[in-house]
Amino acid sequence: MADFESHLTRWQSAGLLDAEVARRIRAYEAEQKKPAGQRLKSVGWQVIVVLILGAILLACGVALFVSAHWDQIGPGARLAVVLAMVSVFHLSGGWARERFHGLSTALHAVGTLSTGAAIFLVGQIFNIQEHWPAAVLMWAIAALAGWILLHDAAQQTLTLLLFPAWILSEFSYYAEGHIGENVYAGRFLIVWAVLYLTFFIGSKRKILRGILFAVAAIASITGICILLEGWSAWGDQTYLPLGLRTWGWVDIAVIPLLFAVFRFRKSVIPVTVAICFSIALPWCQRIWTEYYNYGDVHGSNVRYGPDLAAHALVAVFCVFIIWWGVRQLSQALVNLGIVGFAIAVIWFYFSDIFDKLDRSLGLIGLGILFLAGGWALEKIRRRIVAGMGKGDASANRVEEAL
Repeated sequence: MADFESHLTRWQSAGLLDAEVARRIRAYEAEQKKPAGQRLKSVGWQVIVVLILGAILLACGVALFVSAHWDQIGPGARLAVVLAMVSVFHLSGGWARERFHGLSTALHAVGTLSTGAAIFLVGQIFNIQEHWPAAVLMWAIAALAGWILLHDAAQQTLTLLLFPAWILSEFSYYAEGHIGENVYAGRFLIVWAVLYLTFFIGSKRKILRGILFAVAAIASITGICILLEGWSAWGDQTYLPLGLRTWGWVDIAVIPLLFAVFRFRKSVIPVTVAICFSIALPWCQRIWTEYYNYGDVHGSNVRYGPDLAAHALVAVFCVFIIWWGVRQLSQALVNLGIVGFAIAVIWFYFSDIFDKLDRSLGLIGLGILFLAGGWALEKIRRRIVAGMGKGDASANRVEEAL
């Protein structure tokens, strides 16, 4: 709007435009400048929730119907059903685009989801040689095409989820059966989760930001749980080949850092910290041998488990997330870090303290931990959020003054 604001002011001062016409021009241009996903702001949140739930239920219903009748139809009819499933949703979304943009977005999203199912089903119909990560790539390309053509938040969300899923699928396909497969997968989940948690701070697309934040939070917890398994192995497994490890580090570190450096430099520090954290965590393990006797059968098992350093490292990482949320004035990051810290404390209590106490004492200690710890964490959280609110208000006053 800065391109024509000065002209509007000059024309209005000269009497060529009245205030009402100038206001309508500004409103029209502001609407054109908005991304497609932002137009949902004019729709109530209740309608948005209904559209999202409706899209999910519709997709589930179609998948259930097709799976229930799949064995009763021939290959030609199967292909027709698959093509119709994708076409109907996208054509309906195109028809509704000018009438109800929210409904159009939901229908196109279901169409893109159906595209993924269609890709896998076509491969099954014609017995195409199996390489399932390639199907994920084709699905991601379809979502990218939808994002380019429609500029919808739903298509953007699917694109940003499917491409990392394809990268992880390709690596897991070739790393299957090797020692360290889970370690590299856990590192990938943590680093990409931190990238997404910090990359979209302040994004105007609230739906995109909310979905990616939720997925990234779940992925980070999953990645930490996987890394806690360490380098455990069984049977005749071998370590990952050098070439595969090299590509693994490209996926884990190089690509997220490139995104952070060239697209959003504020993510460089948290991504770097996540890489260091994911490198160190699998090595924080203790190994012990358990012996068992079952009558005449004697044997032993080698067990792996996190040591004290693993508990401390996870807690420190959660504190870093809280600190970074304060720096970026992100209440969501602060809340996530506090929840993660609470989980880390409870995990330490159960794994290292609870078994060493009598059952009643353990339960009493757990109750005290929940009550006192919950009160303390909530008090700290409110103090942090209140301080962030003051900082945000100060920043707004500075911007207004400038």
